[in-house]
Amino acid sequence: ARGAESVAELEAAWERPPTDAVPWTFWYWIRGAVSPEGITADLEAMHAAGLGGAYLMPIYGPSTPSEFDPPATQLSPRFWQRVRHAAREADRLGLELGMHVCDGFATAGGPWITPELSMQKLVWSETRVAGGPTIDMKLPQPETLEGFYRDVATVALPCPAGYGVTTASVRPTVTTSTGEPNATRLADPTNAQRFRSDRPCWIEYAFDTPFTARSVTVTPDGSNYQCQRLRVEASDDGATWKLVAQLDAPRHGWQEEGRPVTHALSETTARRFRFAWDPAGSEPGAEGLDGAKWAAVLKVQSIELSGRATLHHYQGKNGAAWRQSPATTAEQVPPRLCVPVEQVIDVTRFIDQAGRLRWEAPPGDWLIMRFGHTSTGRRNATAGGGKGLECDKLSAVATQLQYDRWFGEAQRQVTEELGADGARRVLTTLHVDSWECGAQNWTAGFLDELGQPNAVAWLPTMAGVPVGSAEDSEAFLKRVRQTIARLMAERFFGTLRKCADEQRLRFTAECTAPTFPADGMRHFAAVDAPMGEFWLGSPTHDKPTDMLDAISAAHAHGKRVVQAEAFTQLRIAWDETPASLKRLGDRNLALGANRLVMHVWTHNPWLDRKPGQTLDGIGLYFQRDQPWMRGARGWMGYLARCHAVLQAGTPVVDIAVEVADNPPTRALPRERTADRLPGLVGEKALARERQRRANVGQPQREQPRGVRASANLPDLADELDPLLGYAYDSLDAAALVGATFEGRGVSLASGRRYALLHRSSEAP
Repeated sequence: ARGAESVAELEAAWERPPTDAVPWTFWYWIRGAVSPEGITADLEAMHAAGLGGAYLMPIYGPSTPSEFDPPATQLSPRFWQRVRHAAREADRLGLELGMHVCDGFATAGGPWITPELSMQKLVWSETRVAGGPTIDMKLPQPETLEGFYRDVATVALPCPAGYGVTTASVRPTVTTSTGEPNATRLADPTNAQRFRSDRPCWIEYAFDTPFTARSVTVTPDGSNYQCQRLRVEASDDGATWKLVAQLDAPRHGWQEEGRPVTHALSETTARRFRFAWDPAGSEPGAEGLDGAKWAAVLKVQSIELSGRATLHHYQGKNGAAWRQSPATTAEQVPPRLCVPVEQVIDVTRFIDQAGRLRWEAPPGDWLIMRFGHTSTGRRNATAGGGKGLECDKLSAVATQLQYDRWFGEAQRQVTEELGADGARRVLTTLHVDSWECGAQNWTAGFLDELGQPNAVAWLPTMAGVPVGSAEDSEAFLKRVRQTIARLMAERFFGTLRKCADEQRLRFTAECTAPTFPADGMRHFAAVDAPMGEFWLGSPTHDKPTDMLDAISAAHAHGKRVVQAEAFTQLRIAWDETPASLKRLGDRNLALGANRLVMHVWTHNPWLDRKPGQTLDGIGLYFQRDQPWMRGARGWMGYLARCHAVLQAGTPVVDIAVEVADNPPTRALPRERTADRLPGLVGEKALARERQRRANVGQPQREQPRGVRASANLPDLADELDPLLGYAYDSLDAAALVGATFEGRGVSLASGRRYALLHRSSEAP
């Protein structure tokens, strides 16, 4: 569809907003409590309110005992009868329906997904052996989930210096400034008992003989950010201390709870190591630094020093989690601590199907690494009867199966009810909602997809082993992440795009970051309407970068409609009105959204009970029992007209900021461009930003009631005029394919032109 080309067309759009401009809502069917009469009442109320349609989203299974009898459990005959009734009533009222790609709202799975077709991760086991005689031994099978495991390759490499020498094998005497009892547990990587402090403190490891440390792995308690910013010091006498490293947390998303982080250290030999903590200097938190949002309290389970050199923050760089980290330096891992690539020997052919290795090993100390892949075990956790393993997001076969068994079945049911024309008239939209299934870093055939010569020899880098050099290892891991990003865009979103085209569906999708380690904007090229989200009175959960991902991608890839999941809130306050909500909605329209989808209309199966159901107290109470719903048509009409005008125009954006092709990536919010665009950020704004980042005293605020978090979180209001009157978009690498460069500007293949392009550095 195109925008208006004349004043007359614009006036017509204002008077009679087109279909794409009319607001929708999310329509949740909760715990199987669904009735035909409630469906009819809901849809009639939506029609009366001026909505154009709803995303039908069944979530959770029936409670015990069921809140409504008989329940309509997802996938049951009764459930499909309710879906057919909803389609028939929507058709009668002239409403459209969309559905998410699976049961629940996250992300794309079901009982038909076998472990082989589920999300995959690379796993490995390590065995140290002495060379010389023929090795004849059964290698331990790596981690296996869901009863599924397949070998990838087995390699032998000279055993790295310091291998096996850790504080788990060489136990230090552990003391703390707080007098913590049983502090020795902190050196044990299996410890699950918390150490906590809300005041500056230190933890000290003392060894009987000098210990050479080359890395340290810190396991947090929960999602603690503070434990990843310890100050590591070393001493021989316990009186004079020298700095080894100031640890820094990787940027991370909200699904990172409890995961360890391995930090590379410059090689240091000493009798004592101290891990000091002070909340001063803490960042205030953001979408990409979720753990920093919360109180500045140290909570840690273990700190394991190791004599083995590892790649800095490798657990994110191998694609197993959404993390952004600086590259490993030659100072942290010098060439002498890297395994020469020619010394990594592929011994896969010497392994039988039972995992037994028979190999005439050269003399020396060898490390045998057996690599394989298994399921991540992730499920569409918010589902009910349609719950199952999440499909492999790097597999077209798994994606097609997921589509066929859920959305495809909905299409078949609606077609039986309304006929082919009726089904196309009503079930118009395929949707991918919240990305809450974590990460994956493998799929069948992934080695070949890498396009890396001798890729098997580089597999140890996935386990943190430096190969060749720190720079070479980082380059291979970057290639891994780029391949994950490409396959996700091609095989998951590309397959769904093909399905949508075949069925003449509109395709909409929300953000993948900061959860899936890919390009957070590239996948939007495959959809009709990129979608972000914004929250009401819930700063800890607000998603300003989600909005920027969708807006920038829509502009760069030529998408006219930019949707927003609107007014989600953490705790219903029961005091919202159109008057109190309008300003927040207007702000996001000014930012670049041009179609709001209200969150959330929860189905009420009863006609005689109010307020009915909620999404466990989450979301705006926007449903038929809201007292002002009968007067909401004016507000919805206002939004429709705003949407129509905004969709008709061409966004005026002067500047493009290139985002390096170094996944995981996403749009750059104003606070991350302030230092990159000198002269375009006003001094007052810079001063405010410096003060916010300093986060002096780590101030907290309570919003909503009962939720305390950083008072210095980024404010979406600052995005409205970020660059002294100039707007900017972030450009992902895919958006620059086919671009032409004109002086300092750029014209994209989509037709978008920017007067100034700021080229990226490698920093994400």
